[in-house]
Amino acid sequence: MDSRSTSAISGISRLRRSRTALAAGAATLAASLLAAGATAGSANAAAPPAPSATASGASAVSLSPSARAELLREAGATTVSTAKSLRLGAEEKLIAKDVVKDADGTTHTRYERTYAGLPVLGGDLIVHESASGASRSVDKATDADIEVTDTSAAIAPSGAERSALSAAQAAGDRKTGAEDAPRKVIWAATGKPVLAYETVVTGVRKDGTPSKLHVITDADSGRKLYEFQAVQNGTGTGQHNGKVTVGSVRSGSQWLLKDSARGGHRTYNLKHSWDETKKGSAFYDADNVWGNGKPTIAQTAAVDAHYGAAMTWDYYKKVLGRNGIKGNGKAAYSRVHFGDAYENAFWDDDCFCMTYGDGAGNKKPLTSLDVAGHEMSHGLTSATANLEYSGESGGLNEATSDIFGTAVEFYAKNAKDPGDYLIGEKIDINGDGTPLRYMDKPSKDGLSYDYWKSGVGNDDPHFTSGIANHFFYLLSEGSGRKVIGGVTYNSPTKDGRTVKGIGRAKAEKIWYKALTSYMTSTTNYAKARTATLKAAKALYGASSAEYKAVDNAWGGVNLTAPLPEGR
Repeated sequence: MDSRSTSAISGISRLRRSRTALAAGAATLAASLLAAGATAGSANAAAPPAPSATASGASAVSLSPSARAELLREAGATTVSTAKSLRLGAEEKLIAKDVVKDADGTTHTRYERTYAGLPVLGGDLIVHESASGASRSVDKATDADIEVTDTSAAIAPSGAERSALSAAQAAGDRKTGAEDAPRKVIWAATGKPVLAYETVVTGVRKDGTPSKLHVITDADSGRKLYEFQAVQNGTGTGQHNGKVTVGSVRSGSQWLLKDSARGGHRTYNLKHSWDETKKGSAFYDADNVWGNGKPTIAQTAAVDAHYGAAMTWDYYKKVLGRNGIKGNGKAAYSRVHFGDAYENAFWDDDCFCMTYGDGAGNKKPLTSLDVAGHEMSHGLTSATANLEYSGESGGLNEATSDIFGTAVEFYAKNAKDPGDYLIGEKIDINGDGTPLRYMDKPSKDGLSYDYWKSGVGNDDPHFTSGIANHFFYLLSEGSGRKVIGGVTYNSPTKDGRTVKGIGRAKAEKIWYKALTSYMTSTTNYAKARTATLKAAKALYGASSAEYKAVDNAWGGVNLTAPLPEGR
């Protein structure tokens, strides 16, 4: 799938979208494959916990940028033989996108696909190969054969553009316009592959969040096939995190807010501009003491955003074994003070950056630790499974950011913002001190879903994310009433079953492995259940308590075998 995406933290616009069923599947092949070969410093306010012991050889290892690049180079050099062994058609080609290597030498190589030179949206797949090359299997976003009658469109690009603009306006976007001319693609994510156009319409949503709506139009009939939103909402003293250590470097006679220990991450000041194309101004300081803990000076929000990015980077590296968002050691960047009283934050793939508003009255910046982890993790999802931001896959996309935002908050052990299973509890976006979302019982926010049901994919991803958030809480902590870190939780299950948790650390690793090794762009809740069971089996074994707990936790949110195919 196209990697351009953005995500905001809150579902303020309340958009509802229809979703057609997405095809997904997996097949096992026996074939030989060429064997593939195989720090940032810390500046925390408080020392992070030591990495937990590797559960098994299936845990991912941290690859250096050069080792990762070599694995991708080798994968790229063998795409023709790989496509042939997978029995792909003569017009199909593979493009290596990402690779994860396990401690036992197993590699999970993610590919995008083209047909007759056209991108195949929904054609991504993951090849899993043992260290010896003796066994290989594949997970595909679609099992459909990629084939169309011809690649000549009956509809002109201008017709597709008009249709896309109408779709964006119907969604309530303002100031709409096509980002580029519609591009011709093969649309394979919803059943039989067809020749189509993809048009990216930029604009502004009702709350001021930038919009990048991807509209898929049948190239022969002009009929809209699908749409998904790509802007996914979503020492100094910070307002939320207190006194912390932040990365900075000397720049002439001043200090520059730049974290050279974490890929060179920088934080910029947008000075209340609504122009999302601006990078903003760099932050400089004479004495290397940043912020005052209050929103009265611009540096304060920058401290929180910079620190949040650092903690997320450290969590990825020290807990998940991932060297930055893309695994290549390169940092994204942060932008603060977007818009005027903008009550949101978002990730944008185009700039590879996180952007934060200042909240109500420009006094409550959305730069809390879990929000920073949430936004940065949209980049992680884009670099790996690239879960489509619509329908059930959109809910899984949002939940992934909530899960890792929560994990970062626990990891940081910051006394000003201790870890909890509440999302956005520090930013007061509701104006009454309540959190934005709850993981133990998502419906407490009045909008999110506790349990899976048929047709749930038609709702906003911020609300359908509740199902996976609830699963993660149950898997981590179990069902029923309990007090954790001074916060009272009471997590129910759909059928009243009792779920015993396996601990957050194991739940995090299972979700990460499922995301990076088994999920594809079209993964829905049924397939997410399969992916997490595969991950638990790889990490802990098919007869393990962890595997059984994954199955039981999904049952608690109304996903049991035999699984429905509804989206």
